[in-house]
Amino acid sequence: MTDPVTLRQTPLYDEHLRAGGRMVEFAGWSLPVQFAGVVEEHLAVRRAAGLFDVSHMGEAVVRGPQAQSLLQRLTCNDVARLVPGRAQYTALTTVDGTFVDDLVLYRLADEEFLLVLNAANTSKDLTWLRTHAEGLDVEVLDASADWAQIALQGPRALSILAQFLDGLTEIRYYGFRRLALLGAECLVSRTGYTGEDGFEIYCPHAAAPAIWRTLISSGAGYGLVPVGLAARDTLRLEARMPLYGNDIDETTTVLEADLGWIAKMDKGDFLGREVLAVQSTQGTRRRLVGFQMQGRSVARAGHRAWFAGVEAGLVTSGSYAPFLERNIGLVYLPTAAAAEGKSFEVELRGRREPAVVVRTPFYRRQR
Repeated sequence: MTDPVTLRQTPLYDEHLRAGGRMVEFAGWSLPVQFAGVVEEHLAVRRAAGLFDVSHMGEAVVRGPQAQSLLQRLTCNDVARLVPGRAQYTALTTVDGTFVDDLVLYRLADEEFLLVLNAANTSKDLTWLRTHAEGLDVEVLDASADWAQIALQGPRALSILAQFLDGLTEIRYYGFRRLALLGAECLVSRTGYTGEDGFEIYCPHAAAPAIWRTLISSGAGYGLVPVGLAARDTLRLEARMPLYGNDIDETTTVLEADLGWIAKMDKGDFLGREVLAVQSTQGTRRRLVGFQMQGRSVARAGHRAWFAGVEAGLVTSGSYAPFLERNIGLVYLPTAAAAEGKSFEVELRGRREPAVVVRTPFYRRQR
């Protein structure tokens, strides 16, 4: 018999056990899927605040005189628009205009950048970066072991964190600062994966448990609760934020995924630009769209979609949306079927159930 694969643990593993978190495997890590319950955690983030352990995410530092040139070549957004203290959502793209990974890119200094990578893709992404950096005056470092990451999300997130940090209101959306939190030097960014306002706190591993406990304790009066992977998924789906491996991957282009806003075609050449330029002119054969089920059935990833009696694609994400109280999902459909208001069917357990294409994001917070 072979020994089971040992799952990696974040610095907050013991905190999750003490809080009654139900632990599951995710991308080689042991992480909490839920604490009190998916719906309760989801609604807490929409109405008050939630705290997430996202320390499994990978981090890479790219630095040197040619760091910007390398990242301009490998990502589709315009790195040159970033000044130190600003971040952007972007993607590492292939020559076919598809996704190596989607990521958040931080400009730490003129010649230094932090890339926050999906956990399952960290090794692949680092290899991709290093291969393309060969011969250039640039360093690519795996900084994953340097950072724990805690996400504080929800309409009361600012009030909770402001008990410990000054100047948070001056951090704009997708801005960040280096700040001392409970004596630890942290990077605090106004970003997240829920559709709510909030902050992501990058801190040393050793400091993470104390920061987590302090926020949970001080945030209790504001309605703050710990949140697991399940509610993280329903929250990001309501906000129509894609999940790598479900909604985007190396078979889907940036424009097919309806993420054309991150492909800056006027910035100069980058991997995949030629394909994306053709698609932007001629259109794509399919597009990722949001939909709502017309009955009580819940669509799930992998369910087949049918349009005009013909199999048309696969659902990539689907769930009951706790805040919206609807059954929603994402699906790739032929362009002719992808317009808002178009009806199609989703096959569930051998039956075809009606669905309709709707505008996304499904949920948009009031700013």
